[in-house]
Amino acid sequence: MSRTTAFLGLGAMGWPMAAQLARHARETGGRALVWNRTPAKAQAHAREFGSEAAELSGVADADVIFSCLPTSAEVDEVLGALEGQLRPGTVWVDCTSGHPEAAPRQAARLEARGVAFLDAPVSGGPMGAERASLTVMVGGDAAALGRVRADLAFAGKIVYVGESGAGFAVKAINNTLMAVNMWAAGEGLAVLARRGVDLQAALDVINASSGRSYPTEALIPQRVLTRAFPVTFELGLLAKDAGIAADMVQDARASAPLLLQGAALYRAAARLIGSDADYSAALKLVEQMNGQEIR
Repeated sequence: MSRTTAFLGLGAMGWPMAAQLARHARETGGRALVWNRTPAKAQAHAREFGSEAAELSGVADADVIFSCLPTSAEVDEVLGALEGQLRPGTVWVDCTSGHPEAAPRQAARLEARGVAFLDAPVSGGPMGAERASLTVMVGGDAAALGRVRADLAFAGKIVYVGESGAGFAVKAINNTLMAVNMWAAGEGLAVLARRGVDLQAALDVINASSGRSYPTEALIPQRVLTRAFPVTFELGLLAKDAGIAADMVQDARASAPLLLQGAALYRAAARLIGSDADYSAALKLVEQMNGQEIR
């Protein structure tokens, strides 16, 4: 059955994710609406992928509304603008890396309108979106997920992780674990560089051994050693995610000193290196601390 989907937010992730919805719409005879705060970007997306640029009010009749915005605050803004126009039976799928405390509040707000809300952040980066291989971690009503599972055309793996807010929680911890791994790897490589060790050779060993991680296998060789630092995910957004993880530690009264320290380090890196730099550029602060480039 043909469906109308709408995608709100055409940033580094939203652009290719919405492209997958446009592809799916062509295959199923549906429609794929796109909205961005800058209308010209939505119009460019429509020209390139065959989606339909829409005003914000024009997405209210969609069967499924996707959002992928910087923070839960921006989601609140667009939700407020659309709230009175949404029709019962719609499912709102928020792919923002949002705050776990926001999701139950947003879900309750929409439930009063007969609209289901799923917090469904993604992992896999822009390349994963282009390949339709993103991992989606979903919190909220499992029955609502069942109704829209086929509409998640950008997904390679969909995992239901629990009640409202659980998707955002898993996303924040996942990103913070990556951040801690990257920082630790940067420190270790800076030490080796100061001793005159060839870092490519060192990474060849590490990536065939127990010290390997996504940062050592991909981020550091492709972005740091090359000095490329292409901006695909902003450092300020990673600092925000690590801050959400720190909030979760405090709220749970848990003991997680590494996660808390990681949040503090990335907050400092975003301030000193620049929040709009690529997230791998956090290691420039490690370099400054050691007086040694990682290259």
